[in-house]
Amino acid sequence: MRRSFRIALPLAVLLVALDQAAKAWIQHHMVLYTTRPVIPDFFNIVYVLNRGAAFGFLNRSDIQWQTYFFFAATALAVLIIIHLLRMARQADTLLIASLGSILGGAIGNLIDRIRTGEVVDFLDFYWKSYHWPAFNVADIAIFLGSLGLLVAFYRMRRPTPDK
Repeated sequence: MRRSFRIALPLAVLLVALDQAAKAWIQHHMVLYTTRPVIPDFFNIVYVLNRGAAFGFLNRSDIQWQTYFFFAATALAVLIIIHLLRMARQADTLLIASLGSILGGAIGNLIDRIRTGEVVDFLDFYWKSYHWPAFNVADIAIFLGSLGLLVAFYRMRRPTPDK
């Protein structure tokens, strides 16, 4: 098995497990649409459902096609990630780990969409009346993986100094 898969796949599996365990805890210990303050005026644990994408994009109950759209988009993303992992140079550890992180996050949210058509979100950061949209462990994995990809791509474009 290629080194890229030996790094990315266990990372993806770990992130899916963490994401699904956190969501299961929320669903078992909280009532839908309730809030538990953690740090007053800054952070709550909430239990909300999101039919849309990150930050509530397309989170509307009057449209039904978004579940199919996000399923197809995730399936395409998984295929692209697998292709990129096959093509990755073995020394590109940041690229490989970033792809594994995105893969794990995508699959974590895909599991929710397959089971219920909605994604469980539970992390709620805010300041005064300004709330960041609720998110979950899978979203964090996708975000950090995307940042890692940006850094990895930047490093690839930099010319190496002549010796």
